[in-house]
Amino acid sequence: MATYKEQLQNVWHMYKKMHGSVPATSREAVQWGVLNSMIKAPEVDPLAKLAEDMSAALREEYATDAQGRRYRVNHAVRVTQGGVQYTFWAIMKDAPREHMQKAFVQRREQIVDDCVQLSTDVDAYNAMKAKQPPIQIPFDFRDDVEERQHGNDVAA
Repeated sequence: MATYKEQLQNVWHMYKKMHGSVPATSREAVQWGVLNSMIKAPEVDPLAKLAEDMSAALREEYATDAQGRRYRVNHAVRVTQGGVQYTFWAIMKDAPREHMQKAFVQRREQIVDDCVQLSTDVDAYNAMKAKQPPIQIPFDFRDDVEERQHGNDVAA
């Protein structure tokens, strides 16, 4: 039996097959899947939905320090205990150093994972389209970071 994610992927592929290979939103595809009885809209646990919404809100809270730098106020650390993953949030100014170090390392690892996947995706696309000039994506972000920091300092 297909997993939940595989079911969603199947709906996506069937939607694309029925509607053509043009960009579409995931909302359009799941709406189509529900209308065609391919998937059921899930019953939502209200507290789980509120916790998800709170996590999104915490990720989006920013403040400005005395030097005019805009920084994220809240930082998360994912921990697995007894086979269950928990996300612990802390306010940066009050958080223990250990929490912040783990949060920063985990965020960096997410960025590295994204870069590895992007590189793989670009390589696969370029191989599929070998008759076209290859798309090249640089992974040295030093100049980008410096430019955006400078831009943020000017705007602040």
